Amino acid sequence: MVEKQFKVIADTGIHARPATLLVQAASKFDSEITLEYKEKKVNLKSIMGVMSLGVGKGADIKIIAEGSDEEEAMRSLEETLNKEGLAE
Repeated sequence: MVEKQFKVIADTGIHARPATLLVQAASKFDSEITLEYKEKKVNLKSIMGVMSLGVGKGADIKIIAEGSDEEEAMRSLEETLNKEGLAE
């Protein structure tokens, strides 16, 4: 299992478009990938789950990946968050 903390820096937080990008990135992997925010955990492969969290700017989030390709999945998600200016 790998997990990593991020701080959301996008002015709009993780709304529809960024959530879609994250879900698409997570869905490429076999590992179970979870997004945690304010004690709530959702499947990062579920757009409705991610949107339901209402993650805003300045939020501290945690991504947890567990499975055969967890390291690769985490690298890909971190790259997506950085490239899109969503979190650091």
